[in-house]
Amino acid sequence: MKKLLIVLALIAAPMAQAVEPSEILPDPAQEARAREISKGLRCLVCRNESIDDSNADLARDLRVLVRERITAGDSNKEVVEFVVDRYGEYVLLRPLASGSNLVLYIIGPVALLAALGIGFIYLRGRRRPAGQVPDGLSAAEAARLKEIMKD
Repeated sequence: MKKLLIVLALIAAPMAQAVEPSEILPDPAQEARAREISKGLRCLVCRNESIDDSNADLARDLRVLVRERITAGDSNKEVVEFVVDRYGEYVLLRPLASGSNLVLYIIGPVALLAALGIGFIYLRGRRRPAGQVPDGLSAAEAARLKEIMKD
């Protein structure tokens, strides 16, 4: 039983959030807003972790910044805009589908469709119609084959 608990604790340990008790806001509604905003912000050190899940110092600074902006009375949108203005759009785990990012969202499916189209055309071009398959060797080819085989 102890071994099972140890294994479960080791599995659950990476899932524990990195928010420290000193960072938690006293108002539960504000803390819930901070957690919701933090889920959408990327840790710039860890890359594909949210700032809530990261133990990096920069992630901690971002968590504190988000909570400061909420305490100052900013809306969720204003907090996210503030962080994006300061760190760039890369800080968003789900970048906006606008501007140059729209090209990145569209180019993947377009490239896939283009590859499928090219593959289809290639395979279709390789297929021979049934009427063009020769039945056997022509008389000239048979004579040439006999000549080669004598050597």
